[in-house]
Amino acid sequence: MSRGGVLLLGGGGFIGSALATRLHQEKIPVHVVGRHDGELLARLLPQCGTVVHLASGTTPGSSAVHPGLELANLALTLRLLELLQAQPKTRLIFFSSGGTVYGNPAAVPVAEDSPLNPLSPHGAGKVAQEAFCHAFRARGHAVTILRLSNAYGPGQTMRHGFGLIRTMLETARLGTPLEIWGDGENVRDFIYIGDVVEASTRLIQLADDSGTYNLGSGIGYSVNQVKAIVEQVCGKALQTMYRPARGIDVRSVVLDSCCLNARLGWQPGVALVDGVAGTWAWLQRT
Repeated sequence: MSRGGVLLLGGGGFIGSALATRLHQEKIPVHVVGRHDGELLARLLPQCGTVVHLASGTTPGSSAVHPGLELANLALTLRLLELLQAQPKTRLIFFSSGGTVYGNPAAVPVAEDSPLNPLSPHGAGKVAQEAFCHAFRARGHAVTILRLSNAYGPGQTMRHGFGLIRTMLETARLGTPLEIWGDGENVRDFIYIGDVVEASTRLIQLADDSGTYNLGSGIGYSVNQVKAIVEQVCGKALQTMYRPARGIDVRSVVLDSCCLNARLGWQPGVALVDGVAGTWAWLQRT
């Protein structure tokens, strides 16, 4: 039985859909499985050399007051690891969260060996899943952990309280108010979906990789700076309401992706203003 396929767990979302399209273009067999379809997952695993775990049912905001929601994410990852015990030749790529696992790092850009100090239940849930992945790796299984920054771009759907750029563009399109938590000076790392897909595709093709990598642009922008870029691209001012800061939001996090750059020969290629413009053009066509 051929094991050349890629299984995308939770692959129907923003990143998974874009990655599936690219893999199909590369003539790589792709299987997309929803987070709850355990029977199909078990049946397809023997056919796949790589599993990309993208599934997550929470956002930093959604589990902030309901930490128990993170249990479903952890249970899914543990179930996957159990199934992979019988598939020692199948490599796992787990998408973690570079924007939440480090908390407020001592310095930016933050490297992979920096302490993990999440401020949100979502970040804590990712750290817990990473810990089980490390334990699985220690038993001889190939596991790659990707700590992704804030991905954006065409194809991203609206999720309440998640996806700053997508939310800002939606408010520009509809003329609705934009809520900003805090003073707008929190700094984030934003990466275009095309750059995420390019790095992920290269990594999938490294069948024996078992590292931990940041995946980001390496450039920080404050919420207010992003707002100014969106207003420039859209040609209109956003109605903005500043709300009290939330304890789950880190003040500044920018990812150092030098390890991934060295491993793949990859560099992010889309500047923020160009990515926002492309996303705005896509949104106007939908």
